Amino acid sequence: MSFPLAKFEPKPANMPRFAKALTTEQEDELRKIANAIVAPGKGILAADESVGSMGKRLEGIGVENTEENRRQYREVLFTTDASLAQNISGVILFHETLYQKDSNGTPFVKLLQDKGIIPGIKVDKGVVPLAGTNNECTTQGLDGLSERCAEYKKQGAQFAKWRCVLKINDNTPSYLAMIENANVLARYASICQQNGLVPIVEPEVLPDGTHDLRTAQKVTEQVLAFQYKALADHNVFLEGTLLKPNMVTAGQGCSTKFSHDQIAIATVKALSRGVPPAVPGITFLSGGQSEEDATINLDAINKYKGKFPWAITFSYGRALQASVLAAWKGKKENVAAAQAELIKRAKANGEACQGKYAGGVVGAAEGQSLFVAGHAY
Repeated sequence: MSFPLAKFEPKPANMPRFAKALTTEQEDELRKIANAIVAPGKGILAADESVGSMGKRLEGIGVENTEENRRQYREVLFTTDASLAQNISGVILFHETLYQKDSNGTPFVKLLQDKGIIPGIKVDKGVVPLAGTNNECTTQGLDGLSERCAEYKKQGAQFAKWRCVLKINDNTPSYLAMIENANVLARYASICQQNGLVPIVEPEVLPDGTHDLRTAQKVTEQVLAFQYKALADHNVFLEGTLLKPNMVTAGQGCSTKFSHDQIAIATVKALSRGVPPAVPGITFLSGGQSEEDATINLDAINKYKGKFPWAITFSYGRALQASVLAAWKGKKENVAAAQAELIKRAKANGEACQGKYAGGVVGAAEGQSLFVAGHAY
């Protein structure tokens, strides 16, 4: 018995093989924003701590966690001298902070814009357990994200951030955790771009554990491979994105201590094997490193021999703010000293992202460990 062959119908000449996710104008806007954020000598101040996380910071200096105290602290940051913009290109805000004003009634967003600093916004809603895994997690917040992004864009935000976390132990990160978190980040990135926001993609491999440097490098390579496959699958415009990865460091409980140069080599190898050249920039998270270690490691990475296809800079929270908080202590008379700490730390990291940091910049939080086990925002 024979069957007739299916008739081949050629595709009309005017039908595209690949759908275009963004217009040329949208791509140009995203590319311009992304490149401005990673301009030479500049990086990001991550001031997007949630109410709970900010409460822990304030508790450390004996200040009550109220909306007014949180506002006052952010005012300290955002009313710092305009010279801050020489090294800070963007600031990531929390939802609450996006709508707040300084004591004179000026919106925080306008304060930043007037300094030439680009406002950004954290859009995820925190990590939650990932069922069927060994204490792994994913990040929630995709429901209603498009509407929120559209509103944030109207309020002046030009980029966004979403954090996922992966853990290293004998059995993790699992395949499920890597593919789930990669797809969540890719979906977020696509939604952001449709609404004119540059997505910062943050697949953080946590430093918790006893693993060595080689293990951290291999896991980071795996995570990046999953991530960029997912971004490709979701038709994300890479030239209009930024990556916020961990530096490759051994676990906090590892008995072997590795040098700054060893950390730099492992980090560069992982990035070179996993991040496409189309990505404009790498904006490292500090990952619980001390202020000085985060700066020295950034400098060592930028001093690594050879050329990178991407700008390599910082998106630091604790490593830019620890000395600010220590100097401020919730007192008006300490505002100038706290702002001086921010300028000093921003300048040090601005030098480090050009491989020009000489070291030795001491802050009010000198030597303080910033590591928080299982860190969640």
